[in-house]
Amino acid sequence: MKLYNKLLEYSKSNVYPMHMPGHKRNDKYLNMVNPYLLDITEIEGFDNLFHAKGIIKESMKRAATLYNSCNTNYLVGGSSAGILSGISACTNKGDKVLVARNSHKSVYNAIYLNELKPIYIYPQINSQYGINCGISPEDIEKMLIKHKDIKLIIITSPTYEGVISNVQGTSEISHKHKVPLFVDEAHGSHLGFHSYFPTNSIEGGADIVIHSLHKTLPAFTQTGLIHVNSTLVDYEKVKECLSIYQSSSPSYLLMASIDKCINLLIEEGEKLFTSFANNLKSFYEKAKQLKHLKILRKKDIYFDPSKIILSVRDADISSIEIYTILLEKYKIQVEMLSTDYIIAMTSICDTTIGFNRLLEALLDIDGQVKEKQSDYKINIDILSEDVETVKSIYEAKTSPSETIPFIDSEGRITREYIYLYPPGSPVLLPGERITKKHIKYLLECKKLGLSIQGLDDYDMNFIKVIM
Repeated sequence: MKLYNKLLEYSKSNVYPMHMPGHKRNDKYLNMVNPYLLDITEIEGFDNLFHAKGIIKESMKRAATLYNSCNTNYLVGGSSAGILSGISACTNKGDKVLVARNSHKSVYNAIYLNELKPIYIYPQINSQYGINCGISPEDIEKMLIKHKDIKLIIITSPTYEGVISNVQGTSEISHKHKVPLFVDEAHGSHLGFHSYFPTNSIEGGADIVIHSLHKTLPAFTQTGLIHVNSTLVDYEKVKECLSIYQSSSPSYLLMASIDKCINLLIEEGEKLFTSFANNLKSFYEKAKQLKHLKILRKKDIYFDPSKIILSVRDADISSIEIYTILLEKYKIQVEMLSTDYIIAMTSICDTTIGFNRLLEALLDIDGQVKEKQSDYKINIDILSEDVETVKSIYEAKTSPSETIPFIDSEGRITREYIYLYPPGSPVLLPGERITKKHIKYLLECKKLGLSIQGLDDYDMNFIKVIM
């Protein structure tokens, strides 16, 4: 019971959650009885997620109406289940797909499982802050003209940092070429409900949209939605894939959590989002007092304002230092740590007190740091440069391999994924050649304390390469 007891202890602590899930442990929006009383299976009168005819079908229709979607299905395996299902439904073995390189690892799992041939499109890098920008519709059209056999376009909008791509422009181009557009909008299930926030990808015309409710809305972890909005996509095949990639015993607790979340948005969404927007506006205005730390704004990069991005590039403090100080001294747990910034995730369930705690902590820290004297910063251009692909992901994963020291891996072909998590976007994929730049960048990330995943050796001392 160590895990249970630790969770119970943490729930009683004074640590404020500036991270997902979006319910923020705010019991004002949870209001659920003893979960064991609600935990059932597909008994009489309670429908079946994969053959929905009754109460679950009605619930999913309400969600579709709320999001103005043609077809909406519940996800109880997180957005990853939706991504795997949607991509599998839209492709056949060996198909060519156009993929934003900063896609989530579940996209690459779908590519691996379906033996797809990815053509990568790289987002530009905002070099001032070290953040991936959006994907350009013009760049996508160039790729569609060059590769006329592309069967699916896959982009992420918003990104982990909240950066928004021009989905409407991209969908117009994709439809001109009769290629479906798949948008991983896991971090944007709250978009489109208030004018302060960007519109969502359904309104933008995407054919398939994935939402992770739990990331930014009051719902349990693992809950999500998949929306299908086009005859370019076989909806029946999507449903078939959902029954493959999700548990055959879907949790009624998770489905009830989705149902409650949708109902809350229908009944109180306007009021909640107005209050949320006002809290954010107030926070951003007061944050102008910061002298060395910098809170990014829309004029810096077009992004969803619910993601509070704190850059330390101009301050004499590292991202890991401010992350640690916020947690240990101010009892604020933020969502993400990156090379030169941290991210605090907010939602309609955050309180004014929570926003004020974060602001006061940042102002206090800002008063104790100085302007950065050194111009040194990690060069992240490697993330926007073409990588030499020697084998497909499937070929690499099924090839004989050997384990060697990571420091000696220059020139070898990796059999393993290497990505920073969060956000879960790859630095290297199986089948790609490791360069000196990759080694240097990853060692610098490790030194900073960033979480590098995908390798069997969690400490990144060794790596599996193709023989």
